[in-house]
Amino acid sequence: MRDKHIVLIEDEPNIAEAIRFILSREGVRVTHHASGAGALAMLQAERPDVLVLDLMLPDRSGLEILAELRAAPAFAALPVLMLTARGQNRDREAAERAGASAFLAKPFANADLLAVVRELARGGA
Repeated sequence: MRDKHIVLIEDEPNIAEAIRFILSREGVRVTHHASGAGALAMLQAERPDVLVLDLMLPDRSGLEILAELRAAPAFAALPVLMLTARGQNRDREAAERAGASAFLAKPFANADLLAVVRELARGGA
């Protein structure tokens, strides 16, 4: 996974720092944004290999961002890992309908996060 670029959109500082640490140890470059505002423009500038996106953000929902991404041809195939503090089936189903490539409920195991991001970075999931 070395030399991959992950964009993380997560508003909780402790979770963002933990994810950045976990992925950075694998040689991944992590760009963190605490807000979903301007997500499409930011992603156009960053051009990540994978997006890790929180479902519940203070300014826009992850589902809104994901729908906007999937409607944009440049991001229709971008692998997206959706994170949520609410691991309910309806959240998972909504994320799948919106086009999420994978889904993890918080709290998650470090190994699970790494496994999913590795798979997405390889073009799987």
